[in-house]
Amino acid sequence: MDSKGIVALFDVDNTLLDNDRVVADLMRHLEREVGHERQQRYWTLFEQLRTELGYADYLGALQRYRLENPRDPHLLTVSSFLVNYPFANRLFPESLDVVDSVRQWATTVIFSDGDVVFQPHKVERSGLAEEFEGRVLIYVHKEAELDDVQHRYPAEHYVLIDDKLRILNAVKHAWGARVTTIFPRQGHYANDLAAIAKLSPADISIRRIGDLLQYDRDAILAAARAG
Repeated sequence: MDSKGIVALFDVDNTLLDNDRVVADLMRHLEREVGHERQQRYWTLFEQLRTELGYADYLGALQRYRLENPRDPHLLTVSSFLVNYPFANRLFPESLDVVDSVRQWATTVIFSDGDVVFQPHKVERSGLAEEFEGRVLIYVHKEAELDDVQHRYPAEHYVLIDDKLRILNAVKHAWGARVTTIFPRQGHYANDLAAIAKLSPADISIRRIGDLLQYDRDAILAAARAG
């Protein structure tokens, strides 16, 4: 199987980019700019919106916060913080090395979910859009869009790297031995032991994204067959 027959799909948040640190920085900024009570209110609105939409919408939560606090002079500083955040500084160590290594034998594609404005901005500002040469897919519920993925990037075999075991399970169920699922145990989803215990293990589980450098093409493909 040559490189044209393999597509590697990389998640973004807590897979290539440490989104938990981004959230922690935003919490500190909110605490400083709007105070503890309103910071907590923002996150309540954020969680409500995530439940409604199925993905994180930081700017959408900020809009809801604005409806409740239309005259808050600190609002614009929070918006500026999100838009100008240095996402490139939050890429996990060796994450770009992993992308470069996999690119030697597969077509690499970003496979993310999120809103239509902030998530593409994050991918662009982090440098990932350039690193992946514009091959960026962002959906509302990406596990439900596998037919579109196959249409845009047809392949004999897929490799999916994602910190959410739920997503890995869903894609494995759909594609079976055609996909190798790789689970970097980074971020809060990957460390939710109660949720993980209810799911099937990935074909390959690694402690951090950089550990994937220890696997070559043949080992990754063989893991899917073994699974």
